[in-house]
Amino acid sequence: MAGRTAKPSNPHGLLDCLNHETFAAVGLGGACRRWSSGVGTMRTVSRWSVSKWILALGAAAAVTAGASPSWAQQTIRVGWTIPAEESKYWMMRRPAEFPNLGKTYNVEWTQFQGTAPMTQALAAGALDCATQAPLSLANGVVGGNLKAYIVAQHVFEKPGGFSVYWAVMDDSPIKTIADLKGKTVGISVIGGGTQGPFNLLLKQNGVDPAKDIKLVEVGFAVSEDALRQGRVDAVNMNQPFAARAEAKGGTRKLFSLSQAMPNIVHILEACRADFVDKNPEVVKAYVRDITSGMKKALANREETLKVVNEVLKAPIPVLETYLLKDNDFGRDPGAAPNFPAIQKMLDIYAETGMLPKLDAAQFKHPTIVAPLE
Repeated sequence: MAGRTAKPSNPHGLLDCLNHETFAAVGLGGACRRWSSGVGTMRTVSRWSVSKWILALGAAAAVTAGASPSWAQQTIRVGWTIPAEESKYWMMRRPAEFPNLGKTYNVEWTQFQGTAPMTQALAAGALDCATQAPLSLANGVVGGNLKAYIVAQHVFEKPGGFSVYWAVMDDSPIKTIADLKGKTVGISVIGGGTQGPFNLLLKQNGVDPAKDIKLVEVGFAVSEDALRQGRVDAVNMNQPFAARAEAKGGTRKLFSLSQAMPNIVHILEACRADFVDKNPEVVKAYVRDITSGMKKALANREETLKVVNEVLKAPIPVLETYLLKDNDFGRDPGAAPNFPAIQKMLDIYAETGMLPKLDAAQFKHPTIVAPLE
């Protein structure tokens, strides 16, 4: 392992690079960790340093423009985030399980705080593939001239499973969504995938998300701390951090995203269309490994708990309470994107004025889409 290794920061016991509120102090590029796994490199980039990082990548691309085409095609620059990307976590932490990884192609892994900054990096050509939410991807198409294919899906909200929710303290006077008027509300990333249904719910309950609340960014890893310390009146909760907060007690659920949209597709894998068109065999190999990674994650829960623990630094006893259980997100066994559900989400965004009308079919490649064997 080369470079610096982030140390757990108190009180939440997670790596600094997973803590939204300490990103700014990490330094240039926000690279709190970067190492070689034998199949590529890994780094972390803060949201605040995305523009600097993209400029640096552009300069590097100019330097390597004369490199042989075979070298360029063998490396995929992939963006990722936490949580709920088990197939990619398997690829990162168990590369020996993927014969093509390190042979047919390499991966340069870069961690981001949420999907919106990855959209920016994709649109700028600084990433080839990345985790996306339907809203952030659509915003990239509308505002950033991004052309991309959805090649796989990570998680969705299944009936009876976990739904991202906003919590308040037990003794809070906030009892309904309407009570949020005039309050400070935390969200993981402004403009990210959860904000679409969040905005819908507020509007349905007479709250203007642009005028009636103070919306602040609070990463999932520190949501519980922000709420308990009184820095926000309500905040979004996601796994594994929700399970940890629930175990401690003292908080209660105010509303969940499933109230606005059933079967929400939270995160998917998208690749730039120009990269796919130029490197179809390399991308096919990558999608095959995502397919394989999802199957491995679902088939071997015990090992998946270890893999996720290594990435999130969340204690296995906490992960054990929900991961890959009925109270977790849903996962398609072949990582297949649910294009009808994605279309429904885009339609709702259009109906509420958040986006122009978009056709999800533009994101579907005729042959390069999970599951690929």
